[in-house]
Amino acid sequence: MLPIPERVRTLAATANVAKLSVDGAPSPARGGVDERGRPVLLVLPGEPLHPLREDAVVAVNLTSMRQLGDATHPRGLLEVQGWAEAVPESEARGAAVAVAAHSADESLFDALERFGERSAPRLLRLDVGQVVYLTGQESGLLDADDYLDAAPDPLAETAERVLAHVNASHRAQLTAGVSRQLGEEAGEVWLWELDRFGATVRVDESLIRFPWPTPARSGLCLETALRGLLCSC
Repeated sequence: MLPIPERVRTLAATANVAKLSVDGAPSPARGGVDERGRPVLLVLPGEPLHPLREDAVVAVNLTSMRQLGDATHPRGLLEVQGWAEAVPESEARGAAVAVAAHSADESLFDALERFGERSAPRLLRLDVGQVVYLTGQESGLLDADDYLDAAPDPLAETAERVLAHVNASHRAQLTAGVSRQLGEEAGEVWLWELDRFGATVRVDESLIRFPWPTPARSGLCLETALRGLLCSC
């Protein structure tokens, strides 16, 4: 299993901003996550964060979902808590791209073109204090250093591509392989998580972990390890 900080950062990398609160009160939420895992927010004039009160306690809820057939299931829920700070002008375009990946709001152009004007939309990011996580059967809290010092799984992009392909085209093989591993006929089987340490399979409502004999060091190694599960005898 991925170390918890790395697992949480992997989830955050593709998560959507679901909710924003400022001093405990809900506020409109538009945003994404930057390369360091910090939530980045597009804030419009008149909204609570627009004046940028540095003492305001901010909580950003991130959700990572898994599509299995026609159903969508929560893969991980994160609450990043901290304080808002202005994105430096030199990093504004990258922040706008991070927001646009999840919320293609036309106000992003205004935020870039009128950067620094008091009446313009603002790009803010979170100075992370701590992260509360709920993922699979695990929950807990990470402090800022553990969260920010971690990095997403380097094989995450390959893993997501392979996982989607297996769930779309090879579920019969997956079901057969899992049934052989369990020694009994499995129910509804989906590939739930895939990383360099193993695969997590959803069987009906349960999550079952199949670790690799040795960690995968490349995308090819990951595909080879998964093929061993699909073709297990």
